Amino acid sequence: PTTCMPDLNGPSMICRQRSLCWREGTIEERMQHALIKGIDKYITEDTEEARQHYDRCLQIIEGPLMSGMQVVGDLFGEGKMFLPQVVKSARVMKKAVAYLEPFMEEEKREAGLEGASQRGTFLIATVKGDVHDIGKNIVGVVLQCNNYKVVDLGVMVDCDTILEEAVKHNADMIGLSGLITPSLDEMVYVAREMQRLDFKIPLLIGGATTSAKHTAVKIAPTYENTVVHVNDASRSVGVVESLISDDLRDNFVTENAKKHAQLVSSYRERTQKLVPYEEAFAKRFSTDWESVTIDEPDFLGSKVLDDFPLATLREFIDWSPYFMTWELKGKYPKIFDDAVVGEVAKEVYAKANEMLDRIIDEKLIQARAVYGFFPAASDGDDILVYSDDERSQVQTRFHCLRQQWERRGQKDFRSLADYVAPVDSGRKDYIGGFVVTAGIGADELANQFKRELDDESAIVVQAVADRCAEAFAECLHQRARREWQYGQSETFSNEDLISEKYRGIRPAAGYPACPDHTEKRTLFDLLKAEKTTGVELTSSFAMTPAASVSGLYFAHPEARYFAVDRVTRDQIESYAQRKGWSVAEVERWLSPNLAYEPDNSAPDNSAPDNSAAAPTGSCPKCNCGS
Repeated sequence: PTTCMPDLNGPSMICRQRSLCWREGTIEERMQHALIKGIDKYITEDTEEARQHYDRCLQIIEGPLMSGMQVVGDLFGEGKMFLPQVVKSARVMKKAVAYLEPFMEEEKREAGLEGASQRGTFLIATVKGDVHDIGKNIVGVVLQCNNYKVVDLGVMVDCDTILEEAVKHNADMIGLSGLITPSLDEMVYVAREMQRLDFKIPLLIGGATTSAKHTAVKIAPTYENTVVHVNDASRSVGVVESLISDDLRDNFVTENAKKHAQLVSSYRERTQKLVPYEEAFAKRFSTDWESVTIDEPDFLGSKVLDDFPLATLREFIDWSPYFMTWELKGKYPKIFDDAVVGEVAKEVYAKANEMLDRIIDEKLIQARAVYGFFPAASDGDDILVYSDDERSQVQTRFHCLRQQWERRGQKDFRSLADYVAPVDSGRKDYIGGFVVTAGIGADELANQFKRELDDESAIVVQAVADRCAEAFAECLHQRARREWQYGQSETFSNEDLISEKYRGIRPAAGYPACPDHTEKRTLFDLLKAEKTTGVELTSSFAMTPAASVSGLYFAHPEARYFAVDRVTRDQIESYAQRKGWSVAEVERWLSPNLAYEPDNSAPDNSAPDNSAAAPTGSCPKCNCGS
C-alpha cells in the first residue's frame, strides 16, 4: 500500500481519485493517509475500527490521529502542503474526534479518565466594532490541527469579554484580529487593560491593517509582556510553538524585542516633509472648470436593487484575492500554471465555483444594493450635497482630508473635494454613492458548515461572498458610469475593469483617499442604506454583513486614487471645526494618520514615516482590505 501513497513532495490526483489501494494498509496507515490527503469519506468507519483495537479512545487521538497531524504540520512548515490542504486535514481530524467524544465521555464516567491532553489554549477574537473573521478562522483551524485548544470568541468582541474569557479558560495566549483601522486603537486598549490587570500571557496581533511596525510602535509599549505581530496563518503555528516551548521561548522573546526596538528606531528616524495645511490647500489639484466636461446623470436620487442575480455578478469576479485568502501567491489565471501551487490553486478554484453554483441554484445568499446620484459642489475641502438640482438647500456634506506629504516631483496636494466643481465655479456638478452587499445569509450558511465540522466550506462561503460583494461594486460602478452618460460607450473586458482602465473612481471611507471611517454614516443616511439593503454599521463603522462594500462615485476626467497619508495638527483643527466635533474626537478616529502626538501643543511639520500606522496595502477603492 505504501507504494501507492501519493508523493508528499507534490499532489497526486490519480491515487486520491481513482485508486483505493491505500485502503489495504493498516488502520494507522489508513488514518494517516486520510489526514494527509484530507479524505473524510472513510474516517468514521476507520475510527470505529481503531476503537476496537485500542484500549482507550485517548490512545487513538494521541496515537494515529496526532501522528498523522504531526506529519501534516511538518509538511505545511516545509512548504510541501498548503493552507487549503491543511484545512481539509482539519475536517478529517474533527470528524474522527467527534465520533470518539461520546465514547470518551463514557470512559471518563466509568474510570475517571481525563480527556485528550492538549499543548496549550489559544484564545482568539475579532475586536469590538469589527466583523471580519476569515483570517481569524483560518488561524484557529491551523492551530487546532497542531493540537492546540482554540477558544474562538467570534467577532465584535469587547475588551472585558476577551479578558474575562481568557481567565475563565486559563488561556496561554490571546490573539486579536481586525481589518478596519479603528481596530488598531481597540487593540491598543486591550493591551493597556492587560497591563492594568496584570496579565502575564503573550498577546498576538493580526489582520489586514495591522503591521509589525504598528505593533512595535503603538501596541507593544502599552503591555510589558510579549506582543507579537503575526503576518498570516502559516506563521501562527511557529509563533505559538516558540511561545509555548520552554526551550524556544526565551530566545524567541529576546529576538522579538530586538525586532521591536529596530522598528521603533526606524519609525522615529525616518521623516516625511509635511507642508502646512494652508500651503497644501493653496497647491491643490486644479481644474479649468470653465472648459471641463461635466456629464449629467440619467436620474437624481437613489435606486434600490433587491435580490440582484449572483449569476450576473459572477462575470465580474476578480479571483486573484481569493487565492490570497488561502495564502496561495499568484494572479488568476496564471496561478494555475505555477509549478508549486498550480494544482492546489485549481482545486481551490473548483471548490469555490462548486460552492457558488450551489449558492446560486439554491438561493442561499442574497445580494442587495442602493446607489444614486446627487447635485453637489465643493466648498473648500467639503463636498456639499443638495436636496435638488435647483441647489436651493444643502442636504448634507462630506468632509474630505488633503494630502500634506511633499514627495519628490509632486505638483499638487489632492483632496477628493478637488474632483467636484466649486460652489462659485458657475458649473453644476454631481456626486454618486453606493452600498452593496452579497452577504445576506452568508454568515448563517458559514455557521451551518461549522456545526457540521466543515471549516473548509465555511471559509469558502465567506471568501466567495466577499468576492461577490467586490464584483457587485465593480458591476454597479459600470452601470453607474453608463447612467452618468460618460461611460455609455465603454467596451471593457473584465480584465480591463480589474485594471481600472475606465474613467472615474469609487473611493471608500476608511481607506487611503478618505481615511475617516465615520464618513460612512453620512453616506448611509443619504442612501437610507440600513433600510434599503440591510447593511448596518457597527460602533466602529465596520459594515455588517462583512461581505459589503460602500463608497462614493466621482466622474471627473482626471480623478484618480491617492493616499492622504499623514496630516498635521492645523488640518485636524480645520477638519474638526468643519465636522462640528472636538479636536480630541477627530484625533481618536484619525489616530493612524496623525503626524503628531495628540497631547503635544505645537504643530509639527516633520512627521515619522506613516508605514507604522496607516492601512498600507489595503484596497484604495473599497472596504475589502485586499
